[in-house]
Amino acid sequence: MNNEHEGAHGGHDLEGRYANYFKVGYNAFEFLFDFGQYYTEDERLQLHTRIVTGPSYAKTLLEILKDSISQYEVDFGDIATNSADDNQHPK
Repeated sequence: MNNEHEGAHGGHDLEGRYANYFKVGYNAFEFLFDFGQYYTEDERLQLHTRIVTGPSYAKTLLEILKDSISQYEVDFGDIATNSADDNQHPK
């Protein structure tokens, strides 16, 4: 993982959480990003993290994700989309 900006603590205080469910909301002032885990076997959704940020930072996140995905695909090949999985996620 690219850790250019780990912060004063070197990233040691960060907690990693797996997410396979994402939801985005917004209003005139902020974007809300919800992250969670969706369990297909019992169709259970457990949200665990919400990030709230301003529109300009959301756009910066979009650009960072685009750049990172492009570089990932250069390094490891194209990422297949899971269209079948997309239909299993609750809306």
